[in-house]
Amino acid sequence: MEEAARNFIDAFVQEDLSEGHRCYGMQIHTRFPPEPNGYLHIGHCKALTIDFGTAERFGGICNLRMDDTNPAKEDTEFVDAIKEDIHWLGFDWGDRFFYGSDYFEQTYGYAIELIKKGLAYVCELTPEQFREYRGDTNRPAVSPWRDRPIEESLDLFQRMRNGEFEEGRYTLRAKIDLASGNFNMRDPVLYRIRYIEHHRQGTKWCIFPMYDFAHPIQDAIEGITHSLCSLEYEDHRPLYDWVVSNVSIPGIKPRQIEFSRLGINHTVMSKRKLRQLVQEGYVSGWDDPRMPTLCGLRRRGYTSASIREFCDRIGVSKVPSTVDLALLESCLRDDLNANARRVMAVLNPVKLTVTNYPVGKSETLTVENNPLRPEDGTRELSFSRELWIEADDFMEEPAPKYKRMYPGNEVRLKGAYLAKCTGCVKDADGNVIEVLCEYDPDSRGGDPSDGRKVKGATIHWVDAATAADAEVRVYGNLFSDPDPDGPDKNFLDYLDPDSLNILTGCKVEHSLAEMPMPEKGKDSTGLQFMRQGYFCLDNRDAEPGHLVFNRSVALKDSFKK
Repeated sequence: MEEAARNFIDAFVQEDLSEGHRCYGMQIHTRFPPEPNGYLHIGHCKALTIDFGTAERFGGICNLRMDDTNPAKEDTEFVDAIKEDIHWLGFDWGDRFFYGSDYFEQTYGYAIELIKKGLAYVCELTPEQFREYRGDTNRPAVSPWRDRPIEESLDLFQRMRNGEFEEGRYTLRAKIDLASGNFNMRDPVLYRIRYIEHHRQGTKWCIFPMYDFAHPIQDAIEGITHSLCSLEYEDHRPLYDWVVSNVSIPGIKPRQIEFSRLGINHTVMSKRKLRQLVQEGYVSGWDDPRMPTLCGLRRRGYTSASIREFCDRIGVSKVPSTVDLALLESCLRDDLNANARRVMAVLNPVKLTVTNYPVGKSETLTVENNPLRPEDGTRELSFSRELWIEADDFMEEPAPKYKRMYPGNEVRLKGAYLAKCTGCVKDADGNVIEVLCEYDPDSRGGDPSDGRKVKGATIHWVDAATAADAEVRVYGNLFSDPDPDGPDKNFLDYLDPDSLNILTGCKVEHSLAEMPMPEKGKDSTGLQFMRQGYFCLDNRDAEPGHLVFNRSVALKDSFKK
């Protein structure tokens, strides 16, 4: 790697690669091991980009391994979704896709090895007794079964595998140090009995390895050089090292390095709580655009580039922190501002009649797609006597400093003409149903031939004759509280009932009716609705003839850079 180390993980890796150190002359090998019991969310992105990104920077490789050693909530649905999300972010594992359950037989064999070495034993303590005998900082743990003869433990462990005992009757424990100040080292459980069907193994197994035993073995089998994981596993590192040091797996012993997890305000990251939101109907599904899941963010219009930029900006540290959601939004806004096509959409329409424009006439105007990207070219818009404008772009009695349409005021119709408001039409209840104006025929493109200065604003519009109807969904934060998952809080109490506002009867320029529908697992085509925000077609509900747009992010950046 030519560039200087960007973070402490890179510094460790560079040290390991240097002459005389543990990885000298080797290829760096990492892994990303998600549990397939839910969808990946923005919190996983930090780990994902660290695992794959570290391998990329050092010319190494990264495995994708499903941590499916706990069969309770695992499903192939989640496996497929995880793969799709990782590919969407631009990472690839090549032919190195594995399941933790692929190693069940080998893991069982290494458990046998530990028993034969006198480093593991079958214990009969119940869960209640475990808690009772766990000890404390001044008192060691206790197990009456610690000195069980090796042959007896081997026999019982085989019978556990054969399904001869009920759940909870026996466990296999490591024999390490019952007096350790690190409670993870107080003879931790390596295997427990569970009669539950596995999503791949079926009912073949009724004993399952604990994560702290299975994970280091899997890393060692795959030749992982650096096991990069979140800070919660720092206290588990001595156990990780103990396992890989005491089983006879050839090759390099993996090195575990921890980093802080990603927290973002106004959301929750617990899979259990996200699952509850889905199962109890608080959201429309795992891909609800208010969810922090990658499929939800993708449906909302987040781009893979914006999420990778976000992960780069927050960096890597050992200090836990909560990131302002506004930073994620800022990354998306920057990406879309540079790349999104500008279009016109009227979300709360009222009719604008250009009274001096000939009845039955229509003309074509040419407008640029993105002023920041001339290579994106232009498009054609139709213009006629009747247009749609935003209802709040007209006030019969203007407020101070109001620069949009009011009687006597002249404005620019974006890309078209200057127009002076002459009045309005109201219904029987006094509601404005039509705004009236006159246009200047000599101001095509917005520049008057006499060079006069126009003090009014530039407003957007769509041609009533060609406009397409659309539904627009404006999303806010799912939770009103910045810390809905804080201590002594029930996160459900902070759900914002106004986090979704559905607008119907919106009018959009005709070109949007011809947009291709979003592709599964791909970035949505981002659009800037001028003066409104950034939007995309909904990848679930939009279809030809039924346009549904989601607001991805507002125009105004609230993040303090």
